[in-house]
Amino acid sequence: MGIWSPPACWYEPKDTPEEKEQQYRDLLGSPLFSGKKEAVEGMEYRFKDGHPYTDFNKKKTGTGLFWTSARDNSRPTDPGIWECREPDFWVANGETPPVANAIDAETLAGLAYSRILVPDTEVSLAPEGPTKVNLPTWAWLDKTDFHSVSVTASLSVGGWRASATTTARPVSLKLDPGTADATTYPSDGECAINPDGSIGEPYAKGKATETPPCGVAYLRSSDGGTYQLRATITWEISWEGSNGERGRLPNGAFGTDQDVVVQEIQAVNR
Repeated sequence: MGIWSPPACWYEPKDTPEEKEQQYRDLLGSPLFSGKKEAVEGMEYRFKDGHPYTDFNKKKTGTGLFWTSARDNSRPTDPGIWECREPDFWVANGETPPVANAIDAETLAGLAYSRILVPDTEVSLAPEGPTKVNLPTWAWLDKTDFHSVSVTASLSVGGWRASATTTARPVSLKLDPGTADATTYPSDGECAINPDGSIGEPYAKGKATETPPCGVAYLRSSDGGTYQLRATITWEISWEGSNGERGRLPNGAFGTDQDVVVQEIQAVNR
């Protein structure tokens, strides 16, 4: 949702010294493939022979983890997934890696943000049936249909744990009538949320000629077709990490279209 995206790649804690050594042994015992010799020599050079780690850093077992690059596989065409090119590196417990895009509460919050699915929300419109030219159509959303959505992203490896919960809270509804020949209420089409969490006011019999707090009046008929009324909800995004950190992310927007038939008011002469 929205127009903002978290990093396409990042660095996260992954392997203990023993797990890194097992990766090396698994590579040694794997079938021959193109590049295997270079891969084995690369692991020996970096993690076994002291450039910069000796014996897979086993003397520091329990005091840290090897961090590795990771990417968001849901974005395969994003060139940013290849920006994290650092080879696996050691980070002591409690320290912050000296690299960009190291996983932290805010990065987890961003990953949770990208997984938020807001509900399809169809606004209620009244009076029922085809809308009449120059008569206001009331639009509203009940509190039960209009609620916050949260997603939690977490990572737990060895003694390293972090999580963040990102919450999208609906704050307003904007109406786009689908034609310039229309008047919106309010005039900017932005319907604010009511204190009880609803938006607008339900239509009631006898209000057909009143001005709705949220709605639209069409000035021309749809001439046998329909107008596409677009209702876009603005969602305010906030997050809270397991370490107590809190923050805001850019607002998101999600819209749905509804067909509206607009007819001329028929007058009968006697």
